[in-house]
Amino acid sequence: MALATATDAYELRFDAGRICLDLLATTHPEERFDSAEVLRTWIARSGLVPPDTPLAHADATWLVGFRELRGLVGQLVRGGLNPEPWPSYDIALARVNDIARAAPPAPRAVRREDGTLVRELDHPPECAALLGAVARDALELLTDPVARAGLRECEGDNCPIVYLDTSRGRRRRWCSSEVCGNRERVARHRRRAALSRA
Repeated sequence: MALATATDAYELRFDAGRICLDLLATTHPEERFDSAEVLRTWIARSGLVPPDTPLAHADATWLVGFRELRGLVGQLVRGGLNPEPWPSYDIALARVNDIARAAPPAPRAVRREDGTLVRELDHPPECAALLGAVARDALELLTDPVARAGLRECEGDNCPIVYLDTSRGRRRRWCSSEVCGNRERVARHRRRAALSRA
């Protein structure tokens, strides 16, 4: 099965620090989950499943589930960044708690020909199991005071990405130094150049 490729810096990103936050990043700068193929690529690259896990059975119904969970996690994460959570916060929390109850995919160790052990899943994963894993990641993040204190919203222009700041001194300002950070440095350079010409 050929997976969709990500060539653009915004295509599929896995630099937010948690799987649940990487899921939130799939809306910027536009909807990324526009096909089951892209969702399968995201699942494989996110680390939710071992490499080479068959995902051909993931179809458009999975898109609905992942988009719903993404919206709920977004409400919880962004609501947690605000001093007063939104009225729908408790509804979103109850739904994420429900989704988190699904049993995780069962792993197994398989011996390769060279004798090394690799992790595989006992059977192709079900959508509910993968959604449950992402929901549990969100709940672990939101109930860990240290991790929750590291949640930041990118300071880049028009960038809504939320990330986990684990940098020394917790001074990270952008979701990505290569994307938003670079854009800010270029803009700063242009402003200085314009001022020096004036």
